[in-house]
Amino acid sequence: MKITLIIATILAILIGILSIISGSMVLLGLRSVDYTVLIWLVVYNVALGIISILVAYQIGKQHRKSKIMIMLILILHLLVLGYLYFFNESVAVESIKAMSFRVSIWVAILLLILIKNPKTVHNNIKK
Repeated sequence: MKITLIIATILAILIGILSIISGSMVLLGLRSVDYTVLIWLVVYNVALGIISILVAYQIGKQHRKSKIMIMLILILHLLVLGYLYFFNESVAVESIKAMSFRVSIWVAILLLILIKNPKTVHNNIKK
């Protein structure tokens, strides 16, 4: 496996595990924070953390749908980030920073996959 795929797989696994652990600790009351918690956002982050690990597996196996899943996760994160930044007045700065971090990681993953095989991604998008 190319080094770019290994790095992309590791990044997807790490961001998934971090999201699951961090979100689960808040949902289970094991971690308290001094800012307003949007429960729907924590549930979203845990769910996408689980999906991130599944996509990491797809990346590692070089599954052709992994590129589509990467783009879908990135688009979802961008939409949530836009909502948090522009439309939600009760959101904590920490939540915006965390979502920005997730977006940057998924941009990096997408770029690593595009570097690996740019024509395949383009052909999958056209189908």
